[in-house]
Amino acid sequence: MGIAVRLGLALALVGVLAAGLTGYYGYAESRAMLLAAAEARLLTSTRVLVRQLAIGLDNTARDVRLVAEHPQAARLLRRADPILQVTSERNVALLFQRMLETHPEYFQMRLIDVADHGLERVRVDRDDSGVVRIEGDELQEKGHYPYVFETLRLPSGTVFVSRAEINHEVGAHAGQGKPSLQVAAPVRETPDGPVLGLVVINVDLNGLFAQLAADLPPGLQLYLTNGAGDFLIHPDPRLAFAFDRGQRARVQDPFPATEALLADRAGQAAQLVTTSRPVGQAAVVAAFVRQHFATLHSEDDFILGLSQPLAEVVEQSDRLGGATLRIVLGFSALAVLLAILLARALTRPLNQIVQAVRGFAPGAAGQRLPSRRQDEIGVLARSIEDMQQQIHAQFDSLEEKQRALDRLASHDSLTGLPNRRLFLDRLDQALAHARRNNGHLALLFIDLDNFKTINDSLGHAAGDAMLCAAAVRLQQLVRASDTVARLGGDEFIILLDGADDSEAIAHVAGKALDALAQPVMHNGATLRSGGSIGVSRYPYDATGATELIAMADKAMYRAKSGGRQRACFAEPL
Repeated sequence: MGIAVRLGLALALVGVLAAGLTGYYGYAESRAMLLAAAEARLLTSTRVLVRQLAIGLDNTARDVRLVAEHPQAARLLRRADPILQVTSERNVALLFQRMLETHPEYFQMRLIDVADHGLERVRVDRDDSGVVRIEGDELQEKGHYPYVFETLRLPSGTVFVSRAEINHEVGAHAGQGKPSLQVAAPVRETPDGPVLGLVVINVDLNGLFAQLAADLPPGLQLYLTNGAGDFLIHPDPRLAFAFDRGQRARVQDPFPATEALLADRAGQAAQLVTTSRPVGQAAVVAAFVRQHFATLHSEDDFILGLSQPLAEVVEQSDRLGGATLRIVLGFSALAVLLAILLARALTRPLNQIVQAVRGFAPGAAGQRLPSRRQDEIGVLARSIEDMQQQIHAQFDSLEEKQRALDRLASHDSLTGLPNRRLFLDRLDQALAHARRNNGHLALLFIDLDNFKTINDSLGHAAGDAMLCAAAVRLQQLVRASDTVARLGGDEFIILLDGADDSEAIAHVAGKALDALAQPVMHNGATLRSGGSIGVSRYPYDATGATELIAMADKAMYRAKSGGRQRACFAEPL
């Protein structure tokens, strides 16, 4: 056996070995990176849903406080004017009806008196025919229910959130036997006065999460548990609220790693990603986030999770593995054939290809391959280039999806404006900069007037058109360094960075009022809204982000109570 044959066999063996190892480790690394990226996307989606859940409960808490702190509720429970008692009850019932019509996830709203064993004074239910008011002898005594006497113990301005349970209250209409939460707030005539009663909203838990999960991609499964791990929502309905039937179905059974979340009693949000194989099912990748509602008096925490079949997660890596295997096999065959015939001539190009394969990494500049050759080596080089392009394309797709998820988590889906989360981040940065440089800034808290009337009378499409028009007009008024954000509903906020001159701030507020007062055309109809603006300034009115927003919010309500379409500055503390 001559030297050429021996050298050819040695080179062929080295080429095959190099191709196999390169393909194996390239496939293994690509699979690991795809799995890590999928886990990150799944966790991001779960955190977005948890944030939406928190926002939903905060909105419900705001509705409860709105009614509980309204003077009409206190006057009704105190029976200050017997002549107007019937009128007051009718007005409160009408307000409840409108809220239930606006919020399909609400089962029931009630005003309960502290007297007469917690007798219901005003009650509006949802049934198969729509929203109905319950009157007369059908009003019940509720003083023995925990959500009643627990709420009555709370200080003014505090909102109580019950544990998620199956509603077994008699006469609950559409809420009978359904998963629900009770969100309640005490009613007092003055913050330090005696408690007169409470306002309660029954929230449809399934309806709330149906809204949150409406935009989830197919293949994802949603889980919700309480702080003990009992399933409240599960892809298999038989496992949801199993404890209500005297059974146990807990998240730590199919997902043992969640024990770490259940052991977290510090009241802080925690998260994890795990791969598990539930009994009788294929392996899944799941992300879980535990949420504690620090601003609410909640009886329990929630743990929300999303899962995706592991086969779907690694599908791209399996395709890449097949392509890699084909390339490795082709390379091995060519290496053996050409090494035997042209050992010396092929030494240099084979080494060049091996080095290029070994040095390949996504995002890195690879070595040049001999792809211009018209023989088998050129075919192999072009195949490797195709593989590199496939890998680059896959990673570009992953980065694009990650950017889309980041934007979804930080921007309002309707108007495209920054959402509350992104706005608070920019406000914190602006405050930090102002503190370092003795600077100033101002907040304009904007609430659209007559928006609910337009939304209720002309439909959500008209309301969406009004919100989008308001977003465009407000953005056109400010500088590039300023921020316009949508906080939720018909509430917008503007951060004027470096604003100190009260006249200049008032001028911007006036331009905003003029812009919002302009009509909006929608389907041939002319929509007119307007707005009310509250202004707070750093450091004159407050020094913290929460306090600045609260001062601007209070000023906005003073502007609205003074006749609407006005701007009011915050009153210094």
